[in-house]
Amino acid sequence: MTLTVNEAFHRYRAEEPRIEEAARCTADHIRRRAARARFDCVVAQRTKGVGRYVAKIHRKGYTDPWNDVTDKVGVRMTVRHPELYDPALSLVKEAFDVSDDVVQDYRLMLPGREERFEYPRLHVQVPAIGGFTDPDGQPYECEIQIRTPIVDVWANDYHDLAYKPPGNLQIPSDVSRPLYRALALIELYEAEIGRVMEALERHPEFTRGNKLFAGTEGIYRTFAHHSFDRELSHEVIEVLQRAIPDDINDYNYRLTEFAEARRGELTRAYVQFGPTSDHFLEDGRFILASQPESLIIFERLDFDSFTLRDLWDEGPFADTMLYDMAEIWGIDL
Repeated sequence: MTLTVNEAFHRYRAEEPRIEEAARCTADHIRRRAARARFDCVVAQRTKGVGRYVAKIHRKGYTDPWNDVTDKVGVRMTVRHPELYDPALSLVKEAFDVSDDVVQDYRLMLPGREERFEYPRLHVQVPAIGGFTDPDGQPYECEIQIRTPIVDVWANDYHDLAYKPPGNLQIPSDVSRPLYRALALIELYEAEIGRVMEALERHPEFTRGNKLFAGTEGIYRTFAHHSFDRELSHEVIEVLQRAIPDDINDYNYRLTEFAEARRGELTRAYVQFGPTSDHFLEDGRFILASQPESLIIFERLDFDSFTLRDLWDEGPFADTMLYDMAEIWGIDL
């Protein structure tokens, strides 16, 4: 059924909570798949506000405003450098069982679009997770964007400064040339970051803590999405990695299995003692329950609490921080 703009507006307002829930479920699905694959990325969901939704209908001149807007649900995957675009795309295709037909590749200049700024990224159109359907019984679709952090910065600036001039107006050359130069600098920057990542792979002793943190953060993001103290994380990881004899890749796999096997208990722990809990808001206790490395602490408390306690005693942190975590997990140290 084709709706008018006004009817589409009212339907969107009524459906917005379900659209937001579809976005959350879809992002969580990707986070869990990325964690199981030990793939380093940041996943964030978004939905269009009602104003942006209606503005897009008018800007695009859609004749079927409800069905023509296919990005009501959106998820962004941010990967560290361009060499991770294809692995991220493979992860998405497997997670949603979709083919190349739903992929838009903006890494190459498309014929006939040479005058447009096409910053490098991938778009994938997939069905949203959770079985959400609109009042017509059609499943909600989700647009997944895959890009790097620096491209994200450029795109945000471009959208603010020179996005979609009105009518047939062309972007002036003294505006477009600096934008192109900035985009060229991004390509150079990302190429150098790729070389840095390759070099770091040749120095495993230097990257052990970073790999442990990256794997842990990815799993933690399947439980919580708030910000945390990264400096504290790396300081605590410095102590915790001494309690892990395994190869880090093997341990990250073990930690993934632990998180899946104990997901219910972990979820309750973060709800009851995390940064939005009454316990934390009343007196600031249980600070580590708001940090990704809490997963390692819970796993080590299960597996080898004595070694963890001994190494913690040698470290720079107060005993009470570990004892608080043991109290959450129901372990007597």
